[in-house]
Amino acid sequence: MQRLYDLLRRHPTWVDSFWAAVLFGISVAGGAARAETAGTDSPARIIPVTFLLCLVVALRRRLPMQMLVLTAVLGLAQLVLDVETTAADFAMLVIVYTVAATGARWASWLALGMGLAAATLAQLRWPNEHSSALGNVAIVIFQTVPFALAWVLGDSMRTRRAYFAQLEERAARLEKEREAQSKVAVAAERARIARELHDVVAHNVSVMVVQADGAAYVLDAAPDQARKALETISSTGRQALAEMRRLLGVLRTGEHQEVGEYVPQPDVQQIEDLVEQCRDAGLPVDFKIEGTPRPLPSGVELTAYRIVQEALTNTRKHGGSNAGASVRLVYFDDGLGLLVEDDGKGAPHELYEEGGADGRGHGLIGMRERVGMVGGTLDAGPRPGGGFRISALLPLKPAH
Repeated sequence: MQRLYDLLRRHPTWVDSFWAAVLFGISVAGGAARAETAGTDSPARIIPVTFLLCLVVALRRRLPMQMLVLTAVLGLAQLVLDVETTAADFAMLVIVYTVAATGARWASWLALGMGLAAATLAQLRWPNEHSSALGNVAIVIFQTVPFALAWVLGDSMRTRRAYFAQLEERAARLEKEREAQSKVAVAAERARIARELHDVVAHNVSVMVVQADGAAYVLDAAPDQARKALETISSTGRQALAEMRRLLGVLRTGEHQEVGEYVPQPDVQQIEDLVEQCRDAGLPVDFKIEGTPRPLPSGVELTAYRIVQEALTNTRKHGGSNAGASVRLVYFDDGLGLLVEDDGKGAPHELYEEGGADGRGHGLIGMRERVGMVGGTLDAGPRPGGGFRISALLPLKPAH
C-alpha cells in the first residue's frame, strides 16, 4: 500500500487524469440524458466542451496557467453556444483552487475574479424561470460561495507551503552557520595549540641545545660545569614534556585523563623563573617589575609569559654570542606593559615583517595573534642603536 501511495505521489498527473476520466463519463452521461429529455444541447456541442473541461482537470498541476486560460475560453464558449452547465464545470472550481495554490500571483487574482463572475454570468444566461428576482440573487450567492472557498483554500495552501519552505531554508541556513562556526572554532583551537607548541618547543629546545654545546665543550676541563649543564638539560626537557602533555591532552578524545597529569598554564609569576633559566643558559637578562603586581586575567598572564619566552628565544637564536637582554613588566591601572630588548645583532628583516619569509617568522606572527586575542597592541622591530625590541600593551578588559 505504501508503494502505491509513493507511486501516486510521484505521478500526480496520473491521479488527475483518472478523476478527469470519471468526471468526463459522469458529464457525458448526464448531459446526454438531459438533452434527450429536454430536447436541447445536442451531444455534438456537449462532448467537446466537456472533454476540454476534463482536460483542465488532468493537466491542472502540470500547466496551471494555461489551463486557467482554457477554462476562461470554455466558459465564454458555453455562454455563446448556449451550452448549459454540466458536471464538467466542476473543473472551474478545481482550476481556481490549483492556481491559487501554485500559480503566479496575478493568475491567482485572475482566477478569483473569474470564479466570482462565473455564477453571475451563468444565472444571467440561464435564469431560473420559477424563481423571483430575489431568489435568483440568492442562487447567485449560493453558487459563488464555492468559488470563493476554493480560492481561499488554495491561497491558504500557498501560504502554508511558503511558510514551510521558509522554515526549511532557515533551518538549512542555521545548519550551514553552525558548520561554519564549528570549522572556525576548530581552526582557532588548532592555531592556539600550534602557537603553544611552537613557544614550548622553540624555547626549551634552544635552551637544551645551548646547554648541550656547553657541556660538550667543558666535559673534560670542568666536569662540574658539564654536570650542571646536563642537569639543566634534564629539567628543561621534563618541563617541555609536561607542557606538551598538557597541550596534546586536549586533542585526545574518549580517554580518561587525570587532572594531575597536566601542569598549570604559565603566568606572569613564572616569568622570573624563565629569566633565571635563560641566565643559566648563558644569556644575561636584566629583569625589573614596575608598579604593583596583582592577579591578572588568565589570558593576559599566559600571553605575557609567551611573549617574553619567544622574545628571549629569538635573542638566543639571532642576537649573537655576546648579546644581553632586558625584560620590563609595568603594571598600569588598566593593563600590563611588556618591554623586551636586546643589544645583539637583531633578527633578519624578513622575520619581523608581517607574514615572515618562506614560512619563517612564526614566533612573531604567533605573538601578534596572541596579543590580538586579548585586545592588545604589539610593536616589534630593530632598535635604533642596534639589537631588537618587542613592546606590548595588554589591556585588562577582554577584547570584544
